[in-house]
Amino acid sequence: MASVRVETKLWVWQRLSAAVLGLCVLVHLGMIIYAVQDGLSAAEIITRVSGNVLWFVFYAVFIVAVAIHAPIGVRTILNEMTNLSPKMTHIVMAVLCLVILVMGFRAIIGLYQAGASL
Repeated sequence: MASVRVETKLWVWQRLSAAVLGLCVLVHLGMIIYAVQDGLSAAEIITRVSGNVLWFVFYAVFIVAVAIHAPIGVRTILNEMTNLSPKMTHIVMAVLCLVILVMGFRAIIGLYQAGASL
């Protein structure tokens, strides 16, 4: 079992990332509802979002929050439900974090650059 200090820090980071995720999800869903009600096509949405630094930063924050939040939760589940060693659960947590970061940033970089190809 990890030290109380490590567990406390992970708990705090997961709660902070949850707060950021809550805000990001609200903005993301709000924009989806706005776009659908406004009758925008996928191409129009991509045109509006691509190349926009503010949307890039918004989604970068969203990705980082997910990359912090999800691995901590998976680590907790692995600690409670499996016989994996603490070291192995930390490795799984780190790999999951990296996968989320790589996939997420590939997606937003692609979206950011997509307007040039339309």
